[in-house]
Amino acid sequence: MSSLVIIQNPEASGLPNFSDEITVVELQSKGVAKSRNSAIDHAKSKYLIFGDDDIEFSEAGIASAINFLDANQGISILLMQAVDETGKLRKSYPTKAHALKLTNSAKAATYEMAIRVSDIKRAGIRFDENFGAGATNYLGDEYIFIADSIRAGLKGQFEPIVVATHQTQSSGTLRNSVKDRSARAKVFGRVFGIWAPVMRLLFLVKPPFKKFGLVNSLLFIFGK
Repeated sequence: MSSLVIIQNPEASGLPNFSDEITVVELQSKGVAKSRNSAIDHAKSKYLIFGDDDIEFSEAGIASAINFLDANQGISILLMQAVDETGKLRKSYPTKAHALKLTNSAKAATYEMAIRVSDIKRAGIRFDENFGAGATNYLGDEYIFIADSIRAGLKGQFEPIVVATHQTQSSGTLRNSVKDRSARAKVFGRVFGIWAPVMRLLFLVKPPFKKFGLVNSLLFIFGK
């Protein structure tokens, strides 16, 4: 298994030492979408799974992911699941495997995703650098990536494989702040255009409105 480390170092500070077996790429930029695009550009492996400094991956989960992708050559994106620090599933995942669609992939997290590098490169799919942590619209780069892939004709699949452990709170946690609501609404605008209000409504069906708040829910639906 090859390791590729992308370090964003806009202030040109000193870098830690790494093993010669690890490929290190230094970027003078900010934003997770930029680092993920760089990972795709530099990846020499068949598959790529995206990590961060607060992720603990399951070797057994990764092995299961590789086995699945090896056996299903038509799948370009594999979406899996993660647990929190207590071992509990981080969110309400589907119980059965299913094909990824625009209507069931909005809650994807990058560390839950494995991609077939050659397919993604061939289709020219990139993370939208206007979205994701470090950008003004700091949410939803994963969903946009999946949506762009599906529209390009690639196929994705969800499998109930536990691939990682991640702390309970993250940038994708549903909140009631104006910034969070606005950023999340823009993700749906990017993916669905004029149909965005309908899809925002469907997104709020689970979890229920009471978890987001009635006023915030209405503002979110209309992209405010």
